[in-house]
Amino acid sequence: SCPSSGLAAAECCLLFPYRPLERSSEDVDIIFTRLKEVKAFEKFHPNLLQQICLCGYYENLEKGITLFRQGDIGTNWYAVLTGSLDVKVSDTSNHQDAVTICTLGIGTAFGESILDNTPRHATIVTREHSELLRIEQKDFKALWEKYRQYMSGLLTPPYGVMETGSNNDSKYEKLDIKKFNIYVSWSFFFSVITKVPSEKILRAGKILRNTILSRAPHMIRDRKYHLKTYRQCCVGTELVDWMMQQSPCVHLRTQAVGMWQVLLEEGVLNHVDQEHHFQDKYLFYRFLDDEREDAPLPTEEEKKECDEELQDTMLLLSQIGPDAHMRMILRKPPGQRTVDDLEFIYEELLHIKALSHLSTTVKRELAGVLIFESHPKAGTVLFNQGEEGTSWYIILKGSVNVVIYGKGVVCTLHEGDDFGKLALVNDAPRAASIEDFNRILRDVEANTVRLKEHDQDVLVLEKIPAGNRISNQGNPQPQHKYIVMSGTPEKILEHFLETMRLEATLNEATDSVLNDFIMMHCVFMPNSQLCPALMPSQGTEQEKMDYALNNKRRVIRLVLQWAALYGDLLQEDEAAMAFLEEFYVSVSDDTRMIAALKEQLPELEKIHKVLLQLFNTSDDRAQKRQPIRGSDEVLFKVYCIDQTYTTIRVPVSSSVKEVISAVADKLGSGEGLIIVKMSSGGEKVVLKPHDVSVFTTLSVNGRLFACPRDQFDSLAPLPEQEGPSTGTVGTFELMSSKDLAHQMTIYDWELFNCVHELELIYHTFGRHNFKKTTANLDLFLRRFNEIQFWVVTEICLCSQLSKRVQLLKKYIKIAAHCKEYKNLNSFFAIIMGLSNVAVSRLSLTWEKLPSKFKKIYAEFESLMDPSRNHRAYRLTVAKLDPPIIPFMPLLIKGKLRVAARKNPDAALTNKNHQDVRSYVRQLNVIDNQRTLSQMSHRLEPRRA
Repeated sequence: SCPSSGLAAAECCLLFPYRPLERSSEDVDIIFTRLKEVKAFEKFHPNLLQQICLCGYYENLEKGITLFRQGDIGTNWYAVLTGSLDVKVSDTSNHQDAVTICTLGIGTAFGESILDNTPRHATIVTREHSELLRIEQKDFKALWEKYRQYMSGLLTPPYGVMETGSNNDSKYEKLDIKKFNIYVSWSFFFSVITKVPSEKILRAGKILRNTILSRAPHMIRDRKYHLKTYRQCCVGTELVDWMMQQSPCVHLRTQAVGMWQVLLEEGVLNHVDQEHHFQDKYLFYRFLDDEREDAPLPTEEEKKECDEELQDTMLLLSQIGPDAHMRMILRKPPGQRTVDDLEFIYEELLHIKALSHLSTTVKRELAGVLIFESHPKAGTVLFNQGEEGTSWYIILKGSVNVVIYGKGVVCTLHEGDDFGKLALVNDAPRAASIEDFNRILRDVEANTVRLKEHDQDVLVLEKIPAGNRISNQGNPQPQHKYIVMSGTPEKILEHFLETMRLEATLNEATDSVLNDFIMMHCVFMPNSQLCPALMPSQGTEQEKMDYALNNKRRVIRLVLQWAALYGDLLQEDEAAMAFLEEFYVSVSDDTRMIAALKEQLPELEKIHKVLLQLFNTSDDRAQKRQPIRGSDEVLFKVYCIDQTYTTIRVPVSSSVKEVISAVADKLGSGEGLIIVKMSSGGEKVVLKPHDVSVFTTLSVNGRLFACPRDQFDSLAPLPEQEGPSTGTVGTFELMSSKDLAHQMTIYDWELFNCVHELELIYHTFGRHNFKKTTANLDLFLRRFNEIQFWVVTEICLCSQLSKRVQLLKKYIKIAAHCKEYKNLNSFFAIIMGLSNVAVSRLSLTWEKLPSKFKKIYAEFESLMDPSRNHRAYRLTVAKLDPPIIPFMPLLIKGKLRVAARKNPDAALTNKNHQDVRSYVRQLNVIDNQRTLSQMSHRLEPRRA
């Protein structure tokens, strides 16, 4: 239900439901709509990808599986959907001597030697749990014969394209004394500064120049500086100011700098002294057209064309500007990089999964030494086997071939793959010297404090600059502080308590690392361990007094923060409630002897009272949607094989075992019963006895069935699961797009506001491990799918072409308003609904959509680009101020921290129309992709 670089295993199993010969055109559409979102197939031509959907197989492999061995004759071609695989090569016939020379990541394709039956050049072993797409030899050969022009750029030489205009074979002849080289392949790492601009950027520069001459002609004029006249120039700061005024997609000055840098790199804009960095300063720049003495002024017709194309140009530059900005920074010598430059690089490093094990300090230090390196010429040897490694590299654009003497190309490394001495992966082309990296590691180790017990590290701290701070009392704070890198839970807790600043306010005293510890402690230090650790230790009376004076206030601080973060969820934990009761009594007793504790008692007393009452009956709470708690009871229908049902009442967090017991009580017998989750498409999943909170994990039209195990195969979906047979366009076409988006945002906010951060943790680590519900998160995720299928359902149920065109316009308008309201969840759900294959294939409908709406949709669709770790989405979110309703399917794949909470209703000024409110909360949809595809084909049959 979201774009990603890979697919969930369960989803992939459903992706290829039948053998190739048994797949219908609707099946192929379903597979196509999923695969086109996978990184491995981003560059595949749609016609080629459509054929792959007809013949591909899904493979789900555990870690350590050998796919094939060096010397084997191949029978299949593969593409990596998720996970990674090691490429091992041996100089002997003994496979135990094999050395790993590189790792193939997501998006890599390999195994094309099956085209000529040559032996495999390497052994391939899964490095971790991996999912692959497999194509058999006969099918792959057929694809090659039919789609050679599309595939040659995707395969390694000699099947793929290398450098044109030269004898490729000569490259291999030069390897007579080398066993292993790394080559730059058919494309290159990164675009370089050029004076031969592309047509696209040349046109962008012309549009910007003509628009400036039309709207602000004073910006381009002769300028004097130090007695020298510079003809027809602009000033850097003025260009940035102007850029920010022209488009809502430009929010930050650094963003505008990157957009101008794009033009500078291609020579469409030039610094008068030929510097390669665009700067937001009083520096002079000149458009390429103004280099001529007789530079033409735009005609009225050209001015009109530029006005029409300006927003498209701004969108284009805003999308490629960040990369240009990064190149600009990396071209600077490390010593010339500003604090902002280093922060820009560091922000990029934060989103690289393979660097996650490195500390913050190492990443910040790397930001200072990474160097830009460009290799535009194919066939360049970067290093040879046996040479001492001096750099590590990571590819952003292009590819690198690993060539072995006598065997040719073993594999090709693509975007995101790394090579060199350091096994690191990045999203941009970096080269960092080994000397620099070793120095960084030495410096970090020198600033690392390790506490050991029995020769084992129990606490690892890193010394970092703390910045110049002044305390509330005016005293300067230390210039350095120690942050926790790792340790045992007990020692980390002990460290936080010992270093907490008591003179600070509650928020100042708890930094983000401590908050993370408090939020995540359920994973490694459950309440049954945390609570005893927070209680005072026993000892002499004097020791107790000393402990109370020195540590009690810090423990109270931590408890207050813990209670604030967990909130009402603590009521469901008996150990936590018992501890709070005991802790409150203990602190109350201590305040009689220790006056310093009295100031903290009222806040603790307030939390104590709120948590100990069973419910809060205030009017404010009664008017708001309340989060679902695991102890809340729910009435739920469980269906039998004859499609009758029994209604049970159980707690939301009940396990499947408890559900079976409740069903058995109603039916009078429960021997051999299983609980099955059934989708509208007929997909059946037998739930495990320890699964919890199963009611809220159903698909939009999913249902629960109970039956004896031997009757599993006889289960069939209910008629009610099919969804509606007629659309509601007649109802909601009368509602304004703004009102619909407004009410959708209010409802989404109610659902989102009920999701506690802990539910994200339970979801990530497995709710059954905590025996906790994720009901609120489940409902919010289901809402995303519901809106997505609402879009597809209404369009596929609309038989009139003109009405379908109006529906497309309506949904694009609603999406625009959702984006305006910062409701990114509904925004992306609508756009993904429009990109669903059942809608996107309706070419007659899309052809009649006005070009204005096509452009808006293209802009919105570009925000779903999964490349660079969904960079387009991250940049969009970074520009928005809270409150934000995030794109939840992507959020759960990334950070566990939920967006800042603040009620958005004040920002939404539309009136609350009851009919619109009711409509958006009761969407009736078809969620069976096969059914939707069949309906789509009936509306517009496939063209010959």
